[in-house]
Amino acid sequence: MTAAGGLWRNWSRTERVRPQRVERPATAEAVQRAVRAAASTGMRIKAVGAGHSFTGIAVAPGVQLDLDDLSGIVAVDPERDRVTLAAGTRLHQLPRLLRQHGLALENMGDIDKQSISGATSTGTHGTGGSFGGLATQIVGLTLVTGTGELLRIDETENAELLPAARLGLGALGVIVELTIQCVPAFLLHAVERPEPLQEALESYGDRSAREDHFEFYWFPHTETALTKTNTRLPLTADRKPLSHTGRWVEDELLANGVYRGVCAAGMVAPAIIPPFSRLAQRLTGNREFIDHSPRVYVSNRTVRFREMEYALPREAVPEALAEVKALIERRGWRISFPIEVRSAAADDNWLSTAYGRETGYVAVHRYYREDHREYFGAVEEIMVAHEGRPHWGKLHTRDADGLRAVYPRFDDFLAVRERLDPDRRFENAYLRRVLGP
Repeated sequence: MTAAGGLWRNWSRTERVRPQRVERPATAEAVQRAVRAAASTGMRIKAVGAGHSFTGIAVAPGVQLDLDDLSGIVAVDPERDRVTLAAGTRLHQLPRLLRQHGLALENMGDIDKQSISGATSTGTHGTGGSFGGLATQIVGLTLVTGTGELLRIDETENAELLPAARLGLGALGVIVELTIQCVPAFLLHAVERPEPLQEALESYGDRSAREDHFEFYWFPHTETALTKTNTRLPLTADRKPLSHTGRWVEDELLANGVYRGVCAAGMVAPAIIPPFSRLAQRLTGNREFIDHSPRVYVSNRTVRFREMEYALPREAVPEALAEVKALIERRGWRISFPIEVRSAAADDNWLSTAYGRETGYVAVHRYYREDHREYFGAVEEIMVAHEGRPHWGKLHTRDADGLRAVYPRFDDFLAVRERLDPDRRFENAYLRRVLGP
């Protein structure tokens, strides 16, 4: 966020900038005025949400648009279970906003700090082999183009632009409204169990296809995976939530409080990391409960970290993870953060990491005070060899030439960009790298 002195930093502290000007529009018309004013003076302009991307995708050296005041429900279509949201609405606000209409998001990621437009524009996803990322739930949107035009894109207006605009990286315009296809609110039956890593790898493909939502975490220096399986239930099912004490001990005391201390200590004494990882996999990840979907999907993470995530053809995930495991052992690294493995259904959004293929995800992390570059760089080489696509909001080193090779509709997206932002009003250094000039 932008501090009083004008310095903006993202959550992971990988990016910072002091914008020349910060504007806080509360209406679509105010966004139009800001874009036109920037154009009249030749300035670049970027919208910013929660700053939860690890990349520089939201960095705004020129005009920064803070959309926090552009928030809340704009309209509800109860017959079709659709809700139109202002672009700055945060994901953590949605359970309260949607509950009064008996609705929920079909799927969510495990962090809910982002704005709805920021999350969809960067390709945020949860897990579930039959479910797409958050952007697949968009059935319409309104954005301000590089010339200040207010453009509606949905099934009846400019429908040909939907596959580009649903996941547009902020390169096509400033989104001011999103219409989301919701579903009736539901419960999730969560089963979290430690399992031998090899068994989790061997069953990953089948369970990703068979279970509603399956994922696992692997702590390096162990042979155990912490598996999470969530099964969808109707609201009429018996709710059996975790006790307040049980949730606090595992999700706050252990996962945040103790873990923060270990990460800090591990920088001074790396030898403590392997025994702590073995202890962590014995103390956590063994519970079962039933609760409202957002309370199961979302985890509260207060330990600051940096992340790189790659999307692979789903069948490539077990081999790729085995190669990462061998890499860590060969280099003798002490890695305190677990590796996260998830899945998603194929979709038709041109810059989606799951475009055109059943997808698996491998995410690596490091404590934010550690130097992540050697670890991430070596893992990235493995992922690229498996036809990997990097998450747009997480750290990577790919550029337009390399990305074009793994996105069949890459140049089609660039053509839409040329149409909606011919003067590159929304460009910044990150977009120049990943999309080209």
